[in-house]
Amino acid sequence: MERVAAGTAMKKVLVVDDHDLVRLGIIRLLNDVPGICVVAEADSGETSLEKVRQYHPDIVFMDIRMPGIGGLEATRRILAAHPEIKVIVVSAFSDEVYPSRLLNAGASGYITKNADSAEVSMAVQTVIMNKVYVSPTLAQQMVTSNLNGRLDASPFSQLSERELQVAEMITSGRRVSDIADTLHVSPKTINTYKYRIFEKVGVNNDVELTLSAVKFGLVDPSDLV
Repeated sequence: MERVAAGTAMKKVLVVDDHDLVRLGIIRLLNDVPGICVVAEADSGETSLEKVRQYHPDIVFMDIRMPGIGGLEATRRILAAHPEIKVIVVSAFSDEVYPSRLLNAGASGYITKNADSAEVSMAVQTVIMNKVYVSPTLAQQMVTSNLNGRLDASPFSQLSERELQVAEMITSGRRVSDIADTLHVSPKTINTYKYRIFEKVGVNNDVELTLSAVKFGLVDPSDLV
C-alpha cells in the first residue's frame, strides 16, 4: 500500500515491519491520527532505506527484528543521512536494551506493539514537537532499573551496537555465512563477534544465546515456534 499525501501540511509516514498483519494494524491506527498520511510501507531494513530515498517521509515507524540489517542499523543509517526524520520504534520488546540503543541512535520515540490509537497519536504529536516519546510503562521500567543499580541488568546491555546486531541475527537462526553477506564482512569476522558475544552474555552456543535472549526479553518466544 502506497499513496501520496494530500496537501503540503500533511506529515508523510513510512511504516516498516516484516509482518503484513502488523503493518496493516499500525496503518489502521495511524489512519485515526490527524495531520499525517502513510505514503509507503517496507518489510526490511534495506527496503526502508530505499523507501526513505523515494518518498522522503517525515516520520518512520520502525520495527526492530527484521530480515537483513534489522531496525537498529536501519535507524542509524536513516538518521545519519536524514537527521530531520523522526523515527518511532514500534516493538514487541520492552527490555531496556533495545529502547536505550534505539534512543541513543537518535530515535525520537519507542512504543510497544500493544499501543492503542491514543498512544500512537500521542507519540506522533510528541515527536512532531521535537520531543522524545517513550511508552509510560517502559519509561517506568527504565527508571526502576536505574534506581536498582542495574543489579538485574541484561547481559546484552554489555554488547556493542554491532555485537547486538550480530546477536539478533544469530537468535533469528541465521547462519554465519548469511550474516557475513548481509554485513559485508568475512565469516571469520562474524565468528570473532560471535564468540565475543558468548563471553559477554555468559553462554556457550547459539541455543544458550537464544534462550538467554528470550529470558531477557530480546526475543519473543512465539518467534521460535
